[in-house]
Order: sequence, then C-alpha cells, then structure tokens
Amino acid sequence: MYIDPIVKALGPWAQELSLATIVLRVCLSVVLSTIIGCERATKRHAAGVRTHVVVSLACTAAMLADCCLAFSTPQYPYLLSAASIIGVSVICVNSVLYTSRNQIKGLTTSAALWACGIIGLTAGAGLFTITLVTFILLMISLSWMPGFESELKDRSNHFEVHLELTSSQHLQEFMTTSRKLGLAIDDIELNPAYASSGLSVYSVALSIKSAELKQYKTHKEIIKALGTLEYVYHIEEMQN
Repeated sequence: MYIDPIVKALGPWAQELSLATIVLRVCLSVVLSTIIGCERATKRHAAGVRTHVVVSLACTAAMLADCCLAFSTPQYPYLLSAASIIGVSVICVNSVLYTSRNQIKGLTTSAALWACGIIGLTAGAGLFTITLVTFILLMISLSWMPGFESELKDRSNHFEVHLELTSSQHLQEFMTTSRKLGLAIDDIELNPAYASSGLSVYSVALSIKSAELKQYKTHKEIIKALGTLEYVYHIEEMQN
C-alpha cells in the first residue's frame, strides 16, 4: 500500500479523512492554484487567479467527496473526480482562441488550467508529494521555459509570418525579394478577415535556405529586413 512520504512525516492523523486533513488539503489546493494564477495574471492572460483557484478548488472538493463515498462504498468508481476533470477539459478547449491573424492564443494557459485541476485532485486525495512535485515542475515550465523555447524557435529554419501588403500586386515582388535573400516560400494563404481594410493580408510560411542566413540571422532580423520594403505595410512572426 502506497503511503505518501509527506503524510507519513506528518503522522497518523494525516492519513485519516478528518476535518483537519480536509482543511489541509483544501488550503494546499488554494495556495498552489493562487501562485499559478498569479504567474498567468502577471503575463496578462485572461485566466488569472480566480479562474485557477475555482478550478483547483472544485476538483479538490470533487475528490474529497469521492473519498468520503469510497469509504462507505469500497467499489465506488470516483465519478465526481472524473466528471470534474472532464468539465475542466471542456473549459480549456473553449478558452483557446484563433485570432484574425490565424494565431493560436491561450493554449499554454488552458494547459496550465487543466494541470491546476489535476493538482486539485491530487491535493484532495492527500497525495501531497505528487501535488508539490507537479506544482514545482509546472511553475518551472511556465516561468523558465518560454525564454528557452523562444530561442529555439528563433533559430529554427522554418517560421510563419503575418504579412500586410499595400496591394496584392506586390505579392510577386515580395516573393522574388524573399528568394533573393535566401528564403523559400513554403505556403501562402490569403487572410479574408482583412478584406475590407484596403490591404492585402497573407499568412506566409518561410524556410531559410541560405547558409549565411542560417548561421548569422535570427527570425527577428530577417523580418525586420523584410519590413523595410516600401510596399510592406506590416509584418510579424506568428506565434503558435
């Protein structure tokens, strides 16, 4: 039988489902989800402190209820816990947005919200070690990984840009210039969301073919150079 190391260190009382352990599990869930929510809120994501706390608290309550029911009914299948995480998954899917620039927004926050629900379940089950280890690794992923991930993406040979041209007549000229710079056009898609703006807007997938560009230039520098073309109204890298 598995006994959580932290529960074992706290003593026999922590293994029982009493008022004290219920309060401990709920408080742990709220504290950890508040920290996760603060991290998301400081980066101006829609799902902030309240959303993460509510999700984690609901999952913790569902797990505690299941534990109480399982105590009197040994074969109880933990239905409330399963239903709660399914509900969180639905919320997460609906919170992912596709912008007019064909960019995906909120994917990481949705995943963090789902992970927060899992942390709520493990806290409610009294698995404190799993809860804390998962929380620490989640915070590392959210706080420290973005910079590393951005550096990897910026050095990739493939990237996609949101391109706004003053006229569709300049598209061929843009393609020719890009090839001269050592870029290959993998795909071009017209963005109909800007049909009434007076601009010709495209999503363009590019690959770096020139050895010099691969060695010395980053995506930002390449995009900055393309942005100096007189017929380019705006250009930026798309973040997926």
